[in-house]
Amino acid sequence: MMRKRCLVGLIGANIQHSLSPALHEDAFAAAGIVGHYHLMDLDLLGPRADLARLVDAVRVAGFAGVNVTHPCKEKVLPLLDEIAEAAAAIGAVNTVVIDAAGRTRGHNTDSTGFARAFEGTLGREAIAGKKAVLVGAGGAGRAVAAALLSLGAARIEVYDKEPSRAASLAAALGGAVRAIGDLEAAFDGAAGVVNATQVGMTGYPGTAVPEALIRPELFVADVVYTPVETELVAAARRRGCRVMTGGGMCVHQAAEAFRLFTGIEPDIGRMHRLFGALSAERDRQLAALR
Repeated sequence: MMRKRCLVGLIGANIQHSLSPALHEDAFAAAGIVGHYHLMDLDLLGPRADLARLVDAVRVAGFAGVNVTHPCKEKVLPLLDEIAEAAAAIGAVNTVVIDAAGRTRGHNTDSTGFARAFEGTLGREAIAGKKAVLVGAGGAGRAVAAALLSLGAARIEVYDKEPSRAASLAAALGGAVRAIGDLEAAFDGAAGVVNATQVGMTGYPGTAVPEALIRPELFVADVVYTPVETELVAAARRRGCRVMTGGGMCVHQAAEAFRLFTGIEPDIGRMHRLFGALSAERDRQLAALR
């Protein structure tokens, strides 16, 4: 009896250090599936880096689905046949499932992934009934804002270097979310801060949150996981804060995406262990290149 085969992938920029291929292919192997996870890096595709053409190509090629990351999470919306209600409310998609007829349905596993990681790392009580500062209002920021609301946040103040993006996020998610222009003032009365920008990722050095604003009583979370220990996370540790790296969100969103692609619940503990081993080795290699 032939084993099931499954082809999935990732569309986005600066994705060569992604651990998604290893996480998904290991989960395929554990499930007895012959599977491949293909990277479609916009930085390497040159004139072929057209999102609409890529979505059409994976549909025609028989992919079971794709993940999408920066800068495609919002741009992909009008290209899909259907969008899950939660993803439509967030206004961003990071997982596209393609059925046997070639129809596409968009989901957001970033939001559920962040919420599950937050509960497991910091605990719901860290934000329930409290205020959070969110830096970054792109696709990741939209997912994080929705996750924080689901965890019971009383208020989210959103800062983005493009004020119109913060205003758009606030308008989409309602009265508990407010766009702000003064990042320093937003920290007054805040329980914690989340970086949902690319700043801190390999290729985007620095920190989106000045260390001077970080107080020991704050929680500090980052969605970046390349490297896992970003400059922001390192600064927060020095200040004595409770921290959450981007690793947990990566694993949980991947697990939910795998379930959507295959209908199979992966072993989340196995995924966490594999991520820990692979990210440690990858980050050692990246540090050696600096």
